[in-house]
Amino acid sequence: MSTPSPPAPVAIVTAAGSGIGRGMATELAKAGYRLSLLDIGDSVEDLARELGGIATVGSLTAPDDLARLVGTTVERYGQIDAVLNGAGHARNDDLLEVTDEEWHDGLDMLLLSVVRMARLVTPYMEAAGKGAFVNLSSYTAFEPLGVIPVNSSLRAALGSFTKLYADRYAAKNIRMNSILPGYVDSWPKDADFLAKIPAGRYATTEEIGKLARFLVSDDAAYINGASLRIDGGAARSL
Repeated sequence: MSTPSPPAPVAIVTAAGSGIGRGMATELAKAGYRLSLLDIGDSVEDLARELGGIATVGSLTAPDDLARLVGTTVERYGQIDAVLNGAGHARNDDLLEVTDEEWHDGLDMLLLSVVRMARLVTPYMEAAGKGAFVNLSSYTAFEPLGVIPVNSSLRAALGSFTKLYADRYAAKNIRMNSILPGYVDSWPKDADFLAKIPAGRYATTEEIGKLARFLVSDDAAYINGASLRIDGGAARSL
């Protein structure tokens, strides 16, 4: 008598409606994941239908929406194996022109959304004895850009949280890594930016999605607490 196959893994993807988030969700669907998608726009419902998953319309920055996302996922699937924390772009201005409100909005979007998801999902992963998080960051975490001070500063903070979480939960077989794209084809091309990329082109959202898919897989079981650049060589630091 054959042994029943285990159920397909379940992944949450936030900011999944467009850009890199959509790319990550699409690659996970190709790998057989059952998906639970979050985005602030209702177009995420169409994507969920396309990929055979479920959708929650809500905001990364609203704790109640994140709790609703996790509750709906567990109710539907009974498990959460992976979380891919997508993100939007915080508002930016000249360094000292950024308002307190804009700093706090960026904190909610780029850092606290990850912290809140970890609080919500980690107990389920602990019960299952495994799990993996991937956070969408930016290569500006290593090489801050003056034109985006909020993003640069808070994504550096995200790298620290990623490492702290990895250290805390590695013994429980739960991992967290961050991916740091450079310039991606979901944004308008700019000749000045393109000139900074040794590869001579922008990354595709599919390429970013493939890296995220690898990092939540068992093939990446010994990669933990890392911040991995995927920028075509644009970053200059070692």
